Amino acid sequence: MNIATDNATGPLVLRPGEPGYDEEIAGFQTGFAQRPAMVFAAASADDVRAAVRYAAARHLPIGVQATGHGLPGPSEGGVLVTTRRMDAVTVDAAARTVRVGAGVRWGQVVDAAAPHGLAPLNGSAPGVGAVSYTLSGGLSVLAREFGYTADHVRSLDLVTADGRLRHVTRESDPDLSWALLGGGPGFGIVTGMEIGLVPVRTLYGGSVSFDGRRTDPAALLRAYEEWTRTVPDGLTSSFAAVPYPDLPALPPRLRGRYVVSVRVAYTGADGAERVAPLREFGPVLSDSLREMPYTESRTIHSDPDFPHAYYGDSAVLSELDVARAGEVLARTGPDAGGPLCVVQINHLGGALARPAPNSVPYRDGRFLLRLLTVGDREQARAVLDPAFALLAEVTLGRARAFAFGAGDRTDGFYDARTRERLAGLKSQYDPASLFRDDFGVSACR
Repeated sequence: MNIATDNATGPLVLRPGEPGYDEEIAGFQTGFAQRPAMVFAAASADDVRAAVRYAAARHLPIGVQATGHGLPGPSEGGVLVTTRRMDAVTVDAAARTVRVGAGVRWGQVVDAAAPHGLAPLNGSAPGVGAVSYTLSGGLSVLAREFGYTADHVRSLDLVTADGRLRHVTRESDPDLSWALLGGGPGFGIVTGMEIGLVPVRTLYGGSVSFDGRRTDPAALLRAYEEWTRTVPDGLTSSFAAVPYPDLPALPPRLRGRYVVSVRVAYTGADGAERVAPLREFGPVLSDSLREMPYTESRTIHSDPDFPHAYYGDSAVLSELDVARAGEVLARTGPDAGGPLCVVQINHLGGALARPAPNSVPYRDGRFLLRLLTVGDREQARAVLDPAFALLAEVTLGRARAFAFGAGDRTDGFYDARTRERLAGLKSQYDPASLFRDDFGVSACR
């Protein structure tokens, strides 16, 4: 097969040592490296087909990267397809849908939908890739009101291991659609996706923060868990504990502080009333709760927007054991002596518990524990593994969307029944396991 080296006649192809190679494989995650033997910088579905056919003919593993936020771990050799150039966004306001290319970021979709009074079910960070996030389920800012982003997908365009470009819907390919939405990129490379939008212009949201050195974080967590029992299904919230280092690059109000926050997003008219109890948890360090246009929803979490190194994992919980979760806070806090560790606990339930024709697992989970740390894998695991073990009795499994570099462990991403069905479909659509980002769902042999 002849491979072109410029986009006038085919995909741009780069090899190690060539100009542009390092820049092309660079992603948001800088903690570990992807070192493919060949990079296909795709600008179209035909470019993706060329890459898949090249890899299949040589029995090379193939991966895909849009923004590089959720890389499962380092990899060597094989083929990498980068999709950042496939960034077209088209809104159909009448149908309340948006069509996104494989490299589109959520911030683009938010901006495109807003003039029509619509919003996507995006995550907290505008720089994250819309397609990759949705394939992993998609825990949106308004998740408890509308469910997983994957629940709202209308169709997908997919290049499978045989080099075919397929238009996949629930009606045309129910099994493949089910597998992709929750099963991720292990069944092919999605080149485009049509997703439903919701009629949201504004919301009541923001965060209320406390000084974790002046107010006991475990007590704050207990108060938060009790408060979640009182809120309607449409109110989405999370609890976070962040030990900020004392660095000049940070705002003075954050340097060296241990900040414990409750983040909220809600479209109901009684938002101010619903969040009022949060301010009674203790002395308030900062309070940004307000009515806001949806285009400002990124400020609720204010996730870092610069590339950096991190390593993380998660546990979907049947309930929140506040005593043991309080111990997690103690073991990961600024006085624990380990690497910096961010704790986030998302309140699940509501629309997230509704069944849907996709493979997003653990819908009966009530909370999601996420731990994110810095340092290498060994240092991170020394902190994360004992912390997650504390909540093993109430853990249903792990959320693949929040396994940042933790793809070395493939247990727990799916319940046994879902994994078995995914493995069967992997055998059907990718029998040679060409696509490597399958999180342990290998083809049946």
